[in-house]
Amino acid sequence: MTRPKSAPLLSATRRSVLTGGTALAVSGFAPWPGKAFAATVDIDDFLDLSIKLTGNPDLAAEDAAKMLQAFKSIGKAEELAALVEGNANPDLSNGIVAAWYSGVSPDPESNEVITYTEALMWPAMSYSKPMGYCGGATGYWADPPAS
Repeated sequence: MTRPKSAPLLSATRRSVLTGGTALAVSGFAPWPGKAFAATVDIDDFLDLSIKLTGNPDLAAEDAAKMLQAFKSIGKAEELAALVEGNANPDLSNGIVAAWYSGVSPDPESNEVITYTEALMWPAMSYSKPMGYCGGATGYWADPPAS
């Protein structure tokens, strides 16, 4: 009994070699997405995005670094890169703003408080202050606030 001849696994013809070589050469000119493709967002990018979203230019870079790391740890690196590039993502945008206002890590598995006294909730609640912070001279609370 004779064995049937099997087809070669790779048959390279002159046409397929030329087509492949041309495609490879031309692919160098194809535009590749920048940051979104690499899914890289640095602290400056995240800080600029946060300032834009919160409208507050006084955000701390140290806190931004911790928040960026927290967002990356929950798998949001690519979505952040897309948001930095200008793509809309209301849920992530709201999450970033919420993290800055609360000062708490966006990671639901973490109890980390990234910033307490610099959280944006304190300036928003002008009638209050971070607990443990002095509001003024002794008895300052006895007089009603200036209107």
